Amino acid sequence: MFRQFALGVVAALLAGCSGPASQSDYFDNAGREDLLAGGVRMIEIDTPDGPHKVWTKRTGNNPALKLLLLHGGPAFTHDYFQAFDSFLPAAGIEYYYYDQLGAGRSDRPDNDDLWTIPRFVDEVEQVRVALGLDATNFCILGHSWGGILAIEYALAHQDKVKCVIISNMMASIPAYNQYAAEVLAPGFDPAALSEIMALEEAKNYSNPRYMELLTKEHYEKHILRMPADEWPEPVNHAFAMHNPHIYTLMQGPSEFRASGRLENWDRTADLATITVPALTIGGAYDTMDPKHMEWMAGQMPNGRYLGTSGSHMAFYDDQETYMRGLIGFLKDVE
Repeated sequence: MFRQFALGVVAALLAGCSGPASQSDYFDNAGREDLLAGGVRMIEIDTPDGPHKVWTKRTGNNPALKLLLLHGGPAFTHDYFQAFDSFLPAAGIEYYYYDQLGAGRSDRPDNDDLWTIPRFVDEVEQVRVALGLDATNFCILGHSWGGILAIEYALAHQDKVKCVIISNMMASIPAYNQYAAEVLAPGFDPAALSEIMALEEAKNYSNPRYMELLTKEHYEKHILRMPADEWPEPVNHAFAMHNPHIYTLMQGPSEFRASGRLENWDRTADLATITVPALTIGGAYDTMDPKHMEWMAGQMPNGRYLGTSGSHMAFYDDQETYMRGLIGFLKDVE
């Protein structure tokens, strides 16, 4: 039944599509610089630390619609986006996986001065230029931390963007922390919450009991709503391969409250200046406040909100709604 849904929605969206004329055109890689490596390119970027390389991988050809995926973390990997492989090719959407510097298959320099929002924004801009994307075709999707990066990129380089998707990310870390404390925490088992808070107070984050409690009370309820031992392999791989140093430096050590370099980040007052077509995506059980993410869409002149019944990774636990809404938005923009 789900396969019938997927094929049906894609067929409907392809009607009148201005992208590739056929699937053979979509998969025609003749003349592409990345042909030899199956779409993979290591892109050299300039940084204050000198040149480094970041990993990207293209799927498909569509002159009118090219989607760059910004993973979360900070410093997780692109792998958990692999569910998109089941939908975007059939919809004729060209898309790019990308491991940000310090993560996944990209270089991992040991220099804490690199892990700032402006430096990451400059990195995305260099990747865009290297991939040959421009305002006629370039869309950007940021999930979680990637949503922060997508907002910041749009504010800095809006003239280079065709559309922006902010997936499962609020526009304010202080607002997120308030939501976590006032809405998420009361939903925990009281005894478990007390134990979690005691472990955090003692800064005993490496205690296996800490992750055991969070997995049951937080991860399986608000990150991906299925038993953790049934999580898809790409999700587990992304968690296993993340860079904990960068993650802790920027996000903080707590899995329940953001701190670190992102603690005071807030762009709520600037959303109105993002005038390109924009989509915000939230989940009823998300770690992020879905009402805030719906409000974000209303602040942007060409904003739209997609609500799901999923969690922070709604592209797994409410895949039908997420993919239908995402593809519909992209086809409208195209």
